[in-house]
Amino acid sequence: MKSAVETLSPTRVKLTVEVDFDELTPNLDSAYRKVAGQIRIPGFRPGKVPPRIVDQRVGRGVVLEEAVNEAIPQFYGQAVDEAQVRVLSQPEIEVTQFGDGEQLTFTAEVDVRPTIELPELDNLPVTVDDIAVSDEDVEEQLKSLADRFATLTTVERPAQDGDFVTIDLAITADGEPIEDGVANGLSYEVGSGNLIDGLDSALVGLAADESAQFDAPLIGAYADKAGRASVTVKAVREKHLPTIDDDFAQEASEFDTLDELRGDLRTRLERVRRLEQGMQARDKMLETLLSKVDVPLPERVVDAEIEARGNNLEQQLAANGLTLDAYLASQNETQEEHDTHVKADVERDLRTQFVLDAIAAKEDLSIEEAELTEYIVRRASRLGVSPDDYANQLVRSGTVPLAVADVLRSKALAQVLERAAVADASGREIDLKQLEADAAAAAQ
Repeated sequence: MKSAVETLSPTRVKLTVEVDFDELTPNLDSAYRKVAGQIRIPGFRPGKVPPRIVDQRVGRGVVLEEAVNEAIPQFYGQAVDEAQVRVLSQPEIEVTQFGDGEQLTFTAEVDVRPTIELPELDNLPVTVDDIAVSDEDVEEQLKSLADRFATLTTVERPAQDGDFVTIDLAITADGEPIEDGVANGLSYEVGSGNLIDGLDSALVGLAADESAQFDAPLIGAYADKAGRASVTVKAVREKHLPTIDDDFAQEASEFDTLDELRGDLRTRLERVRRLEQGMQARDKMLETLLSKVDVPLPERVVDAEIEARGNNLEQQLAANGLTLDAYLASQNETQEEHDTHVKADVERDLRTQFVLDAIAAKEDLSIEEAELTEYIVRRASRLGVSPDDYANQLVRSGTVPLAVADVLRSKALAQVLERAAVADASGREIDLKQLEADAAAAAQ
């Protein structure tokens, strides 16, 4: 076999493969066996029909076609290995020459990973925000803590923002009741805005046993219908916050004084800000890398990923009774705007993958079994499944290599970040090791 590679673009090559007819002998033998097993000839057992009889009954051309179809993937794979190209897509094959007893010549156009020139990876500058915890931030945390110790008292007056009400709620679509559109004895905080549009305005001013109706936007299968909601207040309860003093500090924490509690809240907020610095450093490093590297993208791969994401979104929407139009309306964007940002996301994700893969290859990175296990445990936790179930899912779907690639990319970015010059906006050096220690302490 002879092969040659022609670069069509930074992300696409054309392989030309020449195979002498003698090299097809194993494929011809296999083709004869396959065709012989598919025909029935009196006097011959299935699969034992001699080649001469096969040629007479079905024609030599059928066998040659079967042999070529079997041979092309084999010789294409050899050509890819010889050319040392990293393919990204299925090839477009064209047989340019072949006849009985003659040389087989075919071409294969395929998308490949671009060659990336990486910058010097040591001491790349990364600037993150200063850590700033104001007195207002501490007081907000203190109020949030006090809110957890609030008490509710039933009052005989109309509801106001901040009250908790017990309500009965019913929703109709074009005047018809909606399945699962009725809720009785529901507890709701007036002004929270986390149930249905229009509810808060309707509740303000209603006392116990009073009702109101209001227009209610619908989603899913009812998105194109006129929604109407009816709410009846069953009880109004007023929230009473505790006095924030030393007694509250003793009740709500292990501290004896309010000043000690405030100090602890400030320390915790500073730790959170440091963790945010670490995440920001990671994001900024990635931005720096992408800004310093030219990463050409294969159009077919981009288009395929856009299509895959579109199909996945439509399946998720359909499973929840939604249409794409309804989803776009809820996101307040047009189809054109949606397509634009999806394409931008896909292109950025692919550039990120190519750059981090190049770093992993340059640094000769590999992963340990424990690192893959940690990845599986973390992903399983996010999906709400057991690590064993998630691992089995990876095996069944054949996506273990994708998981390994994800771990390697994270490792590549972490290694570059360790060697970076990270400082805050005021010029103070950031100790990433300390951030890791804070993260470990926060996890305990």
